[in-house]
Amino acid sequence: MASTDTPVDAPGKDGSDLAGLEAGLDALDSVEVGRTPLRETLLRKVLPPVTAVALVLVVWQLLVWAKVAPDYKLPSPAAVWDEVEASWLQGTLLDYIWTSVSRGLLGFLLALAIGTPLGLLVARIGFVRAAIGPILSGLQSLPSVAWVPPAVIWLGLNDSMMYAVILLGAVPSIANGLVAGIDQIPPLFLRAGRTLGATGLQGARHIVMPAALPGYLAGLKQGWAFSWRSLMAAEIIASSPDLGVGLGQLLENGRNNASMSQVFLAIFLILLVGIAIDLLIFSPLERRVLRGRGLLVKN
Repeated sequence: MASTDTPVDAPGKDGSDLAGLEAGLDALDSVEVGRTPLRETLLRKVLPPVTAVALVLVVWQLLVWAKVAPDYKLPSPAAVWDEVEASWLQGTLLDYIWTSVSRGLLGFLLALAIGTPLGLLVARIGFVRAAIGPILSGLQSLPSVAWVPPAVIWLGLNDSMMYAVILLGAVPSIANGLVAGIDQIPPLFLRAGRTLGATGLQGARHIVMPAALPGYLAGLKQGWAFSWRSLMAAEIIASSPDLGVGLGQLLENGRNNASMSQVFLAIFLILLVGIAIDLLIFSPLERRVLRGRGLLVKN
């Protein structure tokens, strides 16, 4: 009687299927380690934003030539550039930037130190989540500009008021981001960590935080955005010689002086700082996290 068993290594049967499966798994495991050529990097990452900026400038200049608005309402790109040169020659341009950036980064670091343990407590302790979770969500949706008047009354016109507004705007975002990241951790990871003895602070350090890193990083990016917006709101509303002139105050001075070129300069610098922080800090962190999880195969 003919045997009905199929040889494992028969051509076109299970043997070839198994070999194909192994080859596919090897392809998934392999990660490109070569650096992207400079020309490709310029074409993919540098050329698109440069083209977009150039297009905006062209459209802007066309609107100026078309006289869609008076010059005092819509200055030309050349007029704004003249404002940049004047601030540079006066030695105030870098002072404007540093005054705001130093406050924003320090306030963000303080928010990070407060929001991280708060997020861990909310995510891991049910009673704390029930008590504080809705409050954090409400604070996150509250416009940060609403905190400026009470902060001025409570703390006065000083740097402490600025940092208080930043903390009230950024801490809820950082905490909620960490909570969302922890909620997305597979339960198997947590059980495996407890089995290996990683409980309490050790479990938070070696299991919870690494597994929640993608969501936590998203919360950090949102927390910085809230920090920066909160600071700009505080600088626009609160004015004092003791506070110095930051980018928000520069924007307000342009409005008071009816100088749209100065207003556009302030807007440009605020946007530039936001882009620079993302490119220099958060984008590298995000690429490193994705690469460590095998989700980014190209450098």
